[in-house]
Amino acid sequence: MPEQQQWTILATEQPPEWFIQAVKQYTPASSGLYAAQLLWQRGIKDNQQLTAFINHKAYQPASPFEFGQEMHLAIARLQQAYNTKEKIVIWGDFDADGITATSVLWDGLGQFFAENTQLIYYIPNRLKESHGLNNQGIDNLAKQGCKLIVTCDTGSTNVEEIIYAKQLGIDVIVTDHHTLPAERPPVAAIINPRYFPKEHQLFNLSGVAVAYKLVEALYQTLPNVAKYPLEDLLDLVAVGLIADLVQLSGDCRYLAQMGIQRLQADFQQPTAARRRPGVGRLLELCQKSGDRPTDISFGLGPRINAVSRIQGDASFCVELLTSRDVKRCNELAEVTELANARRKSLQKDVQAQVAQKLTQLDLSTTSVIVLEDAQWPAGVLGLVAGQVAQETGRPTILLSTEGLCTGEDSSQSLARGSARSVNSVDLYQLVKDQAHLLHRFGGHPFAAGLSLLVENIPLFTAAINQQLRQSLGSTTLTPTVQADLTVTVADLGKELFLELKLLEPCGMGNPVPKLLIQNCWFENSWHRNQQDWQGKKVQYIKTEFDIRDDSSRSAFPGLWWGHYKDELPIGRCDCIAELDYNTFKKRYEIRLIAVRSSVNSALTTQHPPFILDLRNQEHSATQHGLNLSYPLTGLIIEDCPTNWDDLRMWLQRCLAISRSTSGLDNQQQLAIAWSKPKHEPPIQIWLTLVGIAKYLSRTNQLVTRRQLLEKIGISDQTLLVGIKALKYLGFTVKRQDRCLQITWHPNDSTENLAKEAVARFLAAVREEQFQQQYFAEVPLSTIVAIASYDSK
Repeated sequence: MPEQQQWTILATEQPPEWFIQAVKQYTPASSGLYAAQLLWQRGIKDNQQLTAFINHKAYQPASPFEFGQEMHLAIARLQQAYNTKEKIVIWGDFDADGITATSVLWDGLGQFFAENTQLIYYIPNRLKESHGLNNQGIDNLAKQGCKLIVTCDTGSTNVEEIIYAKQLGIDVIVTDHHTLPAERPPVAAIINPRYFPKEHQLFNLSGVAVAYKLVEALYQTLPNVAKYPLEDLLDLVAVGLIADLVQLSGDCRYLAQMGIQRLQADFQQPTAARRRPGVGRLLELCQKSGDRPTDISFGLGPRINAVSRIQGDASFCVELLTSRDVKRCNELAEVTELANARRKSLQKDVQAQVAQKLTQLDLSTTSVIVLEDAQWPAGVLGLVAGQVAQETGRPTILLSTEGLCTGEDSSQSLARGSARSVNSVDLYQLVKDQAHLLHRFGGHPFAAGLSLLVENIPLFTAAINQQLRQSLGSTTLTPTVQADLTVTVADLGKELFLELKLLEPCGMGNPVPKLLIQNCWFENSWHRNQQDWQGKKVQYIKTEFDIRDDSSRSAFPGLWWGHYKDELPIGRCDCIAELDYNTFKKRYEIRLIAVRSSVNSALTTQHPPFILDLRNQEHSATQHGLNLSYPLTGLIIEDCPTNWDDLRMWLQRCLAISRSTSGLDNQQQLAIAWSKPKHEPPIQIWLTLVGIAKYLSRTNQLVTRRQLLEKIGISDQTLLVGIKALKYLGFTVKRQDRCLQITWHPNDSTENLAKEAVARFLAAVREEQFQQQYFAEVPLSTIVAIASYDSK
């Protein structure tokens, strides 16, 4: 049975005030504090890093020729093929990264080589072949007259197959990101970012991104040949990057950011005008819009992967992603959707069988879980292995023994399967050290595929367990789930979502923020089987619910994939969840990751924040130190609030930080440091707003909302009322990126409506000024009383 998970929350390191303010520029609707904490935790600690991380336009991507001599060799060999009209084959892989990489080369190289005659592609059958090159496939290509193989997402360790191809007169260019061989293989070129140091901005490229870099180099070398822009490939690059297990930093993050924009822009086109109607139809079938990284990780990626898992042959997926034929793409998308529905049902069946086998296993003496079954479909074993690894905290290898032979001897049965890692165990090295017991294997530190003789399974299981036990020493493997921030139900919603969205796209090294919600409970829970696009039930469950706690009178919606409602604890509990936006339902919701009863939780004692009153003084963090008793940095509020909710938000931030620590020595401080505002008459503020609007219209300049707020000295909500009033005077206000564009066409026909709108604006300004006057003078004892009540 799965062990009790260990919950951890990252220690909160309070970023400096200048950094919080820098982040706040990107989150005008909220304090920016949560985003600042996460960015600081994840190593973004100066303005240049912050700008490049959030704004892809400020990032300088690496040249494809950073790959040095190998890239020059690859381009020279492609130029030779171009000049002599040689036949080229793209040798891809059957997962989402490999399929998108093949598609990028098909579209990209297809600008230089005639598709289907001079350029073809080959995707191995997942259920009959392994990852990488194989001699039988090379034989078939030789018979077709191929002179050059360009691999993508595979090939680095296929030394014997590369030598075999060379003997048949076929050169090989390897583009890959998997583990390197001990020595350079005898290839025309090998483009693999693992030759770079780990700190290099290209080191983490996935297979599709490496393929893109090869095409980029060819575009630069032969600039006048291609008909379509290189950037048309970026949507495919984003799909492969986010679907694969790579760290989204450096060029990976840049390419993913650019690609998501292209994906969303193409989806917004009418169906007949889309560059990729197949991708658009897939998004429609999974009820996504392409604007969220999760649309790939939970939508497109699993569907592309499902085809080879269920059918084995995923070759048509390249056509699905690259064809402009709307009717054909719709047909292929629907086949893909059905494969995904079947995948979910099979995955659930295998999960149940694996859970049964785990009950017969003594996890206290097991370091690596190795399970086998003759009936398991090999295509879903990696997915189930990943779930078991997370639940048990142990690397997991699942093997199918259904009647495969080695090829050399029909009497010898092979087991094939998948391995998934957890807790930073290098799975690739672990499996590689047992190579003498294996038929084939390949992969990277987090995931691997392997095959071995069925008779070797007991010996393999014993050897790999002994090896990991020796390397771990006294370290105990425990399933863990880590939260990044502590929040309340009141914090959930649009403002927090937009803050956390600054970190997107998320991936390894920059995971989706996980939120700890304590002392909460669930209501209105119900579960049902999913339905496929035809309305048929799929044997894959999800639970929907409302979550509540004492911070708010309102509930917040959420869902829990793969679980029944009866698995939710009754009464008070703690949970870890991710916050997301459901484009289909047009609502914000949480996705439950883990939950446990509060009775079983080791919760720290909470204290209300220590509040230091620096109102109406000349102040600075340096002058006051913010702490006369304790050596901790505090939070500073310099903007005078206009309601209790504004102030309560800051109090809750303090409480959230304090919850991750214990004792008064670690108590979070809050400095209220605003000054008594010097208000202009409301009518003067209105005239200033009108004057600015006329000036911007006349000069055709853009302005940010933040610039308007600072110039006029009002809140965002009041500015909204003012913008509505401007519209009745004939002004048009449009968004352009992060700015506002204001134009003026005077109109007398709405004079009465304009007067009413101006009156509403003046009333809003007066109310805001009254509230600011109140908070400038409200006794500290009242603020402390509110803070103490909120901390209960």
